[in-house]
Formats: sequence, structure tokens, C-alpha cells
Amino acid sequence: MHPTTYNTKAYSAASATSPLASTKIKRRDPTDRDVQIEILFCGICHSDLHSVRNEWSEFMPTNYPIVPGHEIVGRVTKVGSAVTKCKPGDLAAVGCMVDSDGTCPHCEAGLEQFCPNMILTFNSPDKHLGGVTYGGYSESIVVDERFVLRVPSNLNVAGAAPLLCAGITTYSPMHHWGVGKGKKVGVVGLGGLGHMPSSLLTRSERTSSSSPPHLERKKTRSASAPTKLSSRATPTR
Repeated sequence: MHPTTYNTKAYSAASATSPLASTKIKRRDPTDRDVQIEILFCGICHSDLHSVRNEWSEFMPTNYPIVPGHEIVGRVTKVGSAVTKCKPGDLAAVGCMVDSDGTCPHCEAGLEQFCPNMILTFNSPDKHLGGVTYGGYSESIVVDERFVLRVPSNLNVAGAAPLLCAGITTYSPMHHWGVGKGKKVGVVGLGGLGHMPSSLLTRSERTSSSSPPHLERKKTRSASAPTKLSSRATPTR
């Protein structure tokens, strides 16, 4: 058990039917390889809502109280003696993972998301303090530097937060399949995830698909604008 802790403000839900309420939680003091971050912004992902309402109980039951949030951007306030990636004052970000065993083949290949002992940012076993991990709906978080990302100083900090989940979820397959100049990409649904690839891709690479008809925009557009298809259009026979 980690010997020293500090208190920080957070928002938690006490049950599947409870609203989020202000509370205080414990965070561990940074160890040699830990980074302490003052959270400036945290995106709201739909998986936060699923978890708060225990809607994934069949495969990921929620442990209450729960502090959700895994699209975290903030400023480094303290680092451990062995940390090399960042320093106090830097902008930093944390996504949906905060730890893994670091020794399995997946970790050694840089694919920690497949680690059998991967620790999620919230609602996962907390090996330092016991109980479960608490997420970004809080004022501060402490994370192993392997799971801390540096944020460019010229990036809009509030706008960067959704990149930690919706952004990487859509960028990853584009990177995997080598999407680049001349490639066409289909995006089914322009919701929380769908708008991300439409923003990441250049106009020449986009083929987007709208969802409900009320999302349709002007029918007249220049030849350089992205093609928009309706995923709810009646199929022709």
C-alpha cells in the first residue's frame, strides 16, 4: 500500500441512479516515475456515462463510488526523481490507461492496451491505494510517466482533451491502414467520434456520411468539399 497520499476535489457518483456530486478523493504522492498533473480540462465521453449508470455490467461492472473521465489535459505540478519525459509547468495529457505490467509481449511491443494487466484510468484495481482508480473528473491526478503525453504549447488546451479518446480511436485505424493523400475514408455517423476524422483528414481525403436527415447541410458545395452521403437514405432496388 502506498504510504503517503493527498486529498483532491472530484465529482463522483455513489450509485447507478445517483447524480454526480462534489467529493474529495485520495491521490498517491508521486513515486520516482510518477507525474502529478493539475487537471485543467477533461472531456465527457459517452463511456463515462455508460460506466456511471452501470450499463456495461455484463463485462465491466461499475464499482461505486465512481469518478469517471479519461480525456485529461492539465499542467504538470510535480515529477518523480526518475521522470525524464516532462517537468513541472509542462502541459500534459492522460487517456484511458494509467498502467500496465510493462513486461508482457504486448507491452514490449508498445501495445499496452492489450496487456492482460492493463489498468484503466477509472474503475480498475488501484495497485497503489487499493480500491479502484479514479478518473479525470477531479482537480489532480498522478500517473506513471509511461502513460503521460506531452501537449504542444500552441495547441488549444480545452480542444485537445477529446483527442485522448475520440481522437485516438479514429486516428488509430487511419494510421494503421496508411491513410494519406489520394485515399478515401468513409465515416458512418457524424457524432462524437465521427466528427473527429472529418477534422483530422484533409478535404481531398474525406468521404463523410451524415446520420439523421436534420444534419444535412447545403446541397450546393464546391468540387473541393468533402462528399457527404446519407446513411439513412432509402436504398434503390
